[in-house]
Amino acid sequence: MSPVIVTLLLASAMIHAGWNAHVKSGTDRLWSISIISLFGAIAALPFAALLQPPALVSLPYILLSSLLQVGYCLFLVRAYDHGDLAQVYPIARGSAPLLVTIGAAIFAGELPHTIGLVGILLVSVGIFSLAVGRYRTHTKSLVSAIAAGAFIASYMVVDGLGVRASGSPTGYASWQAAFAGFLIPLAFIVIRRKAPVIPTGKEGASLIFAGVLSALAYCVAVWAMSDAKMGAVSALRETSILFAALFSALALREKMTPGKLIGAVSVTAGVVCFAIS
Repeated sequence: MSPVIVTLLLASAMIHAGWNAHVKSGTDRLWSISIISLFGAIAALPFAALLQPPALVSLPYILLSSLLQVGYCLFLVRAYDHGDLAQVYPIARGSAPLLVTIGAAIFAGELPHTIGLVGILLVSVGIFSLAVGRYRTHTKSLVSAIAAGAFIASYMVVDGLGVRASGSPTGYASWQAAFAGFLIPLAFIVIRRKAPVIPTGKEGASLIFAGVLSALAYCVAVWAMSDAKMGAVSALRETSILFAALFSALALREKMTPGKLIGAVSVTAGVVCFAIS
């Protein structure tokens, strides 16, 4: 994997952890994630209009990926309703590279090397530490975080296959960001039976910023999967786990227990193994 791709993925990891901290800190998390998604979609529209469009054969992948992202957002919100960022985030994001690696092996024939298997062990140990440590994760939060991880893996494998069939990686990424970004607020309307209120002032500016950056962060990952192994891209993206641990301790004032720290470090070490395998 080229240094440019690695650098961009690490930057996208930090961005991703940042907007998750924003969602966790909000009082209405479904509203926050819907607004972030909406602004991300609006930011993606000009690129979707100007860039070479993806091939027709890749459009079903965009639709399926977008639906899976709705499921991910709903389970993520549920997990944050009952758990800390420092626990939910590593479980959800840490399980994804393992599942992406399995999906890539099944659907794209991308098999991990020995060090990738070490990564699987480290991720498993880290998640176990977070789930059954002294400050145990709420059962609803644990189940929801694992479900969110399964959705992450599913939509990443779908997008990995879709972007390779698209003939236009940047076009595919922008179309996917726009479609998923509008579908998530639509889910809000179906659930709440009303449209999300558009924020103004400082809160609106921060959510616009989070939305644009979150869309950019995933577009980088989708573009990277057009040329790199899906499991490696997912693993590098999930180094955001350490950023999330820092945000939870510094910004959200969540207590960083030894179990959380060991779990976050173990999961991060595991995803690094995926990245270099």
